[in-house]
Amino acid sequence: MCGIVGAVAQRNVYPILLEGLRRLEYRGYDSAGYSVLSEQGLQTRKAAGKVEELARAAAADPADGHVGIAHTRWATHGEPTDINSHPHNSGTLSVVHNGIIENHEALRSELQAQGYQFHSQTDTEVVAHLLHRQRQHSATLLAALQAVLPLLQGAYALAVIDAQSPGQLLAARSGSPLVLGVGIGEMFVGSDALALRQVTDRVVYLDEGDVVVVSAADYTVYDAQGKVVERPRVQLTEQDSIADKGGYRHFMCKEIFQQAAVLADTLQGRISGDRVITAAFGHRAQILFQGVAQLHIVACGTSYHSGMVAKYWLEQLAGLPCQVEVASEYRYRQVAVPANTLFVTISQSGETADTLAALRKARESGYLGFLAICNVANSSLVRESDIALMTQAGPEIGVASTKAFTTQLVALQLVALSIARERGLCATVEAQWVAALHQLPQRVTEILALDSQIEQIAEQFADKHHALFLGRGEQYPIAQEGALKLKEISYIHAEAYPAGELKHGPLALVDEQMPVVAVAPNNELLEKLKSNLHEVRARGGQLYVFADRDAGFTSEPGVTVIAMPHVPKSLEAILYTLPLQLLSYHVAVLKGTDVDQPRNLAKSVTVE
Repeated sequence: MCGIVGAVAQRNVYPILLEGLRRLEYRGYDSAGYSVLSEQGLQTRKAAGKVEELARAAAADPADGHVGIAHTRWATHGEPTDINSHPHNSGTLSVVHNGIIENHEALRSELQAQGYQFHSQTDTEVVAHLLHRQRQHSATLLAALQAVLPLLQGAYALAVIDAQSPGQLLAARSGSPLVLGVGIGEMFVGSDALALRQVTDRVVYLDEGDVVVVSAADYTVYDAQGKVVERPRVQLTEQDSIADKGGYRHFMCKEIFQQAAVLADTLQGRISGDRVITAAFGHRAQILFQGVAQLHIVACGTSYHSGMVAKYWLEQLAGLPCQVEVASEYRYRQVAVPANTLFVTISQSGETADTLAALRKARESGYLGFLAICNVANSSLVRESDIALMTQAGPEIGVASTKAFTTQLVALQLVALSIARERGLCATVEAQWVAALHQLPQRVTEILALDSQIEQIAEQFADKHHALFLGRGEQYPIAQEGALKLKEISYIHAEAYPAGELKHGPLALVDEQMPVVAVAPNNELLEKLKSNLHEVRARGGQLYVFADRDAGFTSEPGVTVIAMPHVPKSLEAILYTLPLQLLSYHVAVLKGTDVDQPRNLAKSVTVE
């Protein structure tokens, strides 16, 4: 969601700001803008649409300077227009904001009564006017910002410049991520390290409540109490650098085909010949795992689906009750916490607002401990959990998650095996599951070889408006993930159901215009699934079955079978995800949608 870039340097910062915005495009946005302090004072350029629209506007009317802030906006308050785009100015001040100011209406009314005129519909403009009002009574811009922040209710990352303080940039965070980049004679801020990787490999991750004063030569961090504090500098590695498409048409396609490699990375150092290495979770993991009596898993979107799959593994292998819940629901209800419950959060970014809020609520609720499954090592979620396992997916640029999901599944399988061992899991069973994990990268490569066949099938979906996905057992959440992918990037309405639920309602939707996708590994639920699919064919439904080659399915009129290689049962959920990703990708390409940045969606949902 919204992206921030800021820079203070001895050189023109406009190229830095523009490139930073391009690197934040993956987060999702609908407008962009920037402000710089130049010899002419504060100058601002904004444009609805893509960053390239801003670049064209700036080329026609350049604004250069040594201090600047920039922003990509994902509309929450007001339509995506030039006026509603950030930055927002008041007098000599300019502000960019990621998050939501929940009490903006009351603040707006108060400011209007004092004579302030509002030009946008956004919540952010109140921050600019509050700072302008306070600046008249504060000796420094820092003092003004520290006075204004307690007035704001909600979540924010802010960056501020002021022509009255021409060599400074100020930034603050509460509930939304913000990182400081350290250069040589120049400093930067950004919503994530990817935005700054072009100019520095040294970053400082700001904590909740931090305010930072940045100049070209130095920076000072103040905590929520206003005390000067030191935050550790982190040296970024090549894995932290921004990805390019590497010859693929879209980032999503590249990320699908990266999965063999990133799954191998996720397993490296975490499994030995025949067992999971529990120490990979951290030194506290074994003690926590020994005491677990049950688990609560909380996540959003795709990560929620990975938690749903993990529930099957945990209850099968460890014999422990496992509850999986959407974070946005968990955070607003009264929760009964049984003794010795492990709280597990799952997030690609580690900055998902609802998941973070759920963790913070849970920390006051008497849980045994807190485990994060995450792709970003220095994220808030990881820092605020007791132990964490990194998924090693690398940067995922496409908004529709692919490799982040499958690496989450692998990480969660390692969790299930580790906890199960502490509860007496037979060593032979663990060895069988670990042996399958050793095969996983090669199995992924085999299934991705079906790409051209799936691309042909996608042509039969391109003119459809609805689709139904079916699965049984742990394949039901995989069907949910397949439906989510299709609706996210192709805008086809898609829903998933447990196949046994067809006769309880969804069967009424089935006709020759409703493609029905089924995932059918050759397991103990196969015969039940076949019965369900007969019900679909009897109503004229068009079936597309991703089936184990030994499952006994054959293509016929109305039934298209995609023969899948036979795979170990423990890998079925992971591997049957892949063809559904490919199907959604090729359908979206045929429909001509924006595959990597689908409408109305953002990569990192850092607001409620």
